[in-house]
Amino acid sequence: MLQPLPAPPTEKPPNLSEIFRANGPFVYRALRRLGVREADMDDACQEVFIVVHRRYGDFEGRSSLRTWLYGIAVRVASAFRRRAHNKRETMESSPDAEDAANAESDYQKRQLLQMLDEALSTLDDDKRAAFVLYEVEELTMAEVAEALGCPLQTAYSRLTVARERVQKVLLRKMEERRR
Repeated sequence: MLQPLPAPPTEKPPNLSEIFRANGPFVYRALRRLGVREADMDDACQEVFIVVHRRYGDFEGRSSLRTWLYGIAVRVASAFRRRAHNKRETMESSPDAEDAANAESDYQKRQLLQMLDEALSTLDDDKRAAFVLYEVEELTMAEVAEALGCPLQTAYSRLTVARERVQKVLLRKMEERRR
């Protein structure tokens, strides 16, 4: 006699606050590396989660939640970068004076991140997204292709070109600093 199959476990989908707590830092980092200005970071991050709230019912689970979130972040970052061309604000940064021993290290980190941001700003959106997803967020190339909605070979091609351009810019910047 055949036994009836057990009912599949009913797993409650995460709510928006759980998604935000688990993925907020990832989205924030992704937006920053995708070229959203520091002054716009909070608004851009909020925009991503507004889209998540509106579209979560449409999420089919064909990709990971992180991949889906990154795809949204790419589109939001692109919109914020376009808007930034219309604004001309200066970015202010002040060194953290609390710990003098770490001040130099913090300064060097900020300088390196600024160089990376400048190198990333030379890339078009597709190449930038491929580079950030793979090199910064450490997704697999299959996940990168899924997030970008392109074939795997196209994702590899974008990454290769992005690496070459970023390397050239970084080498040039480092040479300029030595002079």
